[in-house]
Amino acid sequence: MKYRTLGHGLTVSAIGIGCMPMIKGGNILYGENADLGEATRTIHRAIDLGVTFFDTAQIYGPFTNEELVGEAIRGKRDGLVIATKFGFKFDGPKIVGVDGSPANARKSCEESLQRLGIDTIDLFYQHRVDPSLPIEEVVGGMMELVHEGKVRHIALSEAGPETLRRAAKAAPIAALQSEYSIWEREVEHEILAVCRENGIGFVPYSPLGRGFLAGTIRSRDELAETDWRRNDPRYSAENLPANLKVVDAIGAVADRHGASKAQVALAWLLAQGDDIVPIPGTKRRATMEDSVAAADLALTADDLATIEAAAPVGGTSGPRYGEAGMRMVRL
Repeated sequence: MKYRTLGHGLTVSAIGIGCMPMIKGGNILYGENADLGEATRTIHRAIDLGVTFFDTAQIYGPFTNEELVGEAIRGKRDGLVIATKFGFKFDGPKIVGVDGSPANARKSCEESLQRLGIDTIDLFYQHRVDPSLPIEEVVGGMMELVHEGKVRHIALSEAGPETLRRAAKAAPIAALQSEYSIWEREVEHEILAVCRENGIGFVPYSPLGRGFLAGTIRSRDELAETDWRRNDPRYSAENLPANLKVVDAIGAVADRHGASKAQVALAWLLAQGDDIVPIPGTKRRATMEDSVAAADLALTADDLATIEAAAPVGGTSGPRYGEAGMRMVRL
């Protein structure tokens, strides 16, 4: 495994693991329910392969994903970088809004520590920007947890350029997690540059386009009725056929290398900068092993040109979220 450094000296494996799919039922289901035993074996196998970076969040399940990760890493904690997130308010298990307040950061942190069974969260994100609070107040509250030893590094998710600039002046921000992939490149307009100006590492979520870029889905009819991706505009009956050209270009590059489409999509992200660490979501050893192997795939200039021609910035058909979701990003 190769390793990379995010902001403020946080070293992680070049490929991390997005643990969100490792839930049974819950609020965000892609495909079938996870087999929880296989999910645990996937985490163990990833550790054996040198993966150190594991990403979860309070809202996955909600709550149950952190518990699964905590059980899986018991006795294997040393050397791992465990990331989780706060920033929502709940009515029982139901998400009812955002809350970036220092009080919620503290409550969420302490509950996440308990579910994860660890003493310190290595990377603690604000999951979505709370527009009702100055970002300086938010990161100030998060830094109190750093000073108390409950958190090692703080980070933001889906923050816009000005929010990032203000946050970086107020506190050491180790990473920004936002959607970034071959079919979602809007961060290249300004956000990546702001991260680099301020020493902030970048962690792309949904680096495989929620599975689309892996080439396993070519029709909306292949999605179960309970699959969250039925809410994704890019998977709509109107947009999905137009977006297949991106998968076909990835496939052409994959054939040149004898690689999988998923490996090419991840290698493309790695080629965008040494400060980029994608976290493909997985719940099975086979897909995890395939993704982790992307760290050793080097794309050529011709490969990158093939992908660029099929998937320029802004070239994907459809927005990445519905209207409500889009109101919560790049704030």
